[in-house]
Amino acid sequence: MMDTPTCAFILHIFSVNLQHKYIECMAKNLLNKYVWLVETIYKAGRITFEEINEKWLDNDMSEGVELALRTFHKWRIAAEEMFGLVIECERKGGYHYYIANADEIRRGSLRSWLLNTISVSNLLIDNQQMKERIILEEIPSGQEYLPTIIEAMKKSHPIRITYQSYWREDSNTFTIEPYAVKLFKQRWYLLAWNPYYKRMTIYAVDRIYDIEVLTDKRFKMREDFIPSEFFDNYYGIIAKSESMVQRVVLKLSAGQANYLRSLPLHHSQQETERQTEYSIFELRLCPEFDFQQELLSMGEDVEVLEPIWLRKEIAGKIKRMWNKYSVEK
Repeated sequence: MMDTPTCAFILHIFSVNLQHKYIECMAKNLLNKYVWLVETIYKAGRITFEEINEKWLDNDMSEGVELALRTFHKWRIAAEEMFGLVIECERKGGYHYYIANADEIRRGSLRSWLLNTISVSNLLIDNQQMKERIILEEIPSGQEYLPTIIEAMKKSHPIRITYQSYWREDSNTFTIEPYAVKLFKQRWYLLAWNPYYKRMTIYAVDRIYDIEVLTDKRFKMREDFIPSEFFDNYYGIIAKSESMVQRVVLKLSAGQANYLRSLPLHHSQQETERQTEYSIFELRLCPEFDFQQELLSMGEDVEVLEPIWLRKEIAGKIKRMWNKYSVEK
């Protein structure tokens, strides 16, 4: 039998664990409510508190309890601070709430991505009974290194990584200065300054096999360097400093054009002509490997009109593909 002090200690630990779980649960519930509020206002465009309350009562989180006006304002302020949004009230015509900087969500900023990710995550958690009918894409390994990389970025510490390139048989260990991370096609990539080569380099996080933060050293990030601008003229993650921005003209089938309208390839994309059977799109970017691969994935539904060199490049790739399949095995 355990003595009284031992029992008291175990009860204390059990109590602390319960408190932690309770706090975590409460925090998750509040986060769910903040996301729900932002989504409700964003989707509505403009909405009254009464309409918000009606939608709240239709949600399982409400448990049939109305949303108090005071609670609404607490959530509104918390959501603004958490996601960097401004929820304004238009008093003219009945006190309608709206998101003043809704473009932040449409532009795909970090806060927008966070908002959408939490929203989808909550949706999946709340619908576990449907797990067999909700099919997700598999994300390659390597995400376990993200916290370490981001922490090193935050404190400006260099990192030493063991890296296995897709194009080489042997792995290498070297030191780099982490500048930014980017998600592209279900993979995380690290943008870092490589002191040995004296240039910015992209590394696939799932190809990192070991990582060490050099806490005794610090690096100074270039003040004029803005990661988003580094990728601004590119599609994907392959960005070469010697590349030139060019005007790219694409002719797409009517069906494929619908996809590009709903999910543009690049922020510079513009539709300059629209016919029954096809549409013409213009972009200004550096048409590197990732962009060319995306064009090839569209098959016969896309034709490169300009520049001529890119048209020839794509035609050459198609011809080499044809040569592989035209020979009978």
